[in-house]
Parts: sequence; C-alpha cells; structure tokens
Amino acid sequence: MKKGRTIIDERQLDITLNRLAHQLIESCDDFKDTCLIGIQQSGVVLAQRIYNHLTGALGIDDFPFGKLDITFFRDDFRRRETPLQASPTELDFLVEDKHVILVDDVLYTGRTIQAAMSALQQFGRAGKIEMLALIDRRFNRHLPIKADFIGLVVDALDEAYVKVEWKEEAGADRVLLFSPKR
Repeated sequence: MKKGRTIIDERQLDITLNRLAHQLIESCDDFKDTCLIGIQQSGVVLAQRIYNHLTGALGIDDFPFGKLDITFFRDDFRRRETPLQASPTELDFLVEDKHVILVDDVLYTGRTIQAAMSALQQFGRAGKIEMLALIDRRFNRHLPIKADFIGLVVDALDEAYVKVEWKEEAGADRVLLFSPKR
C-alpha cells in the first residue's frame, strides 16, 4: 500500500477530541443515565480518550464506560477465509433505559454499527443510542446509519482507506488517508 497522507496530526486530534467531549457535555448535561461504550477494537482507544477528557479535564463525575466486541454479530462473520479474533467485551452494567453513546474511530459502511447495536441488546434495551465517530466517510454508507457526533468528515472514494493511529498502538496520534494506486 502506498504511503498515507496525514489528514489529522497529533495537535489537531487533541483539539478534535476536546471538541467532541464538549459536544457530549452539551448533549448529555450531567451524564446521569449515560454510558460510553467503545467498539472493539478500534473504537476503544477513542472512547477511552473521550472518557478521560470528560472525567478529568472537564470535571464530569465518573459514569459507566465499557468495551463491546461485535465479532459474532457481524454479517460477514462466516464469509472470511481466516477466522476473526474476538476481543473481550467489558460491560459491567446493563444499558436498560440508559442513553448509550457508541464510539468508533471510522464510520464507513455502517455495518459495524449495525453489529454493535445487535450486540448491545444482550445488555438490555437502551433508552437512546447515539454514535460518536472520529471520522465519517459519508459517501460510502451501505446502511442508513449516521453519527451524531463527528470529528471530521472525509469524502473518499471506495478504494481509499482511512486509518487512525494512536500513541498506544502505533507510537503517534494521527489520521492517515491512503489513496488508490494510480
């Protein structure tokens, strides 16, 4: 694959995360019946960063945070040549009647979110579900799903690829856009 072009650097990413955290505060107020759930694997780091912004720097009290694995709820689970590796689901609370914020790094076709909503039903019936995505690839949706909180909208052709890299995993915070080979 060709070298990706940085579309968000570390400084811009921090500003974007701070903005997203403030949007959540405006929407959720005191977070009384709100929970934040990162979708394994790529959404968990983003969710943890947002959670840290909310609980630490912005003074929001502790509220439920979880990690949701969607492996066995994906519609392509049996279509792959190599088996998918499941990640742990860590939800020590029920979502019954709660305002759930699902978090993922890139909203692409919508299939991941569909799987996440199906997996979430195992933990109760949410009162409301909203989505936070760092990157929204808006012209590539297969399902009628949209994010309620968006860091950046990227208009990319189907052959293009958006990759979010985190310090914890790649040594640097940045978002890359890989364009198709010409």
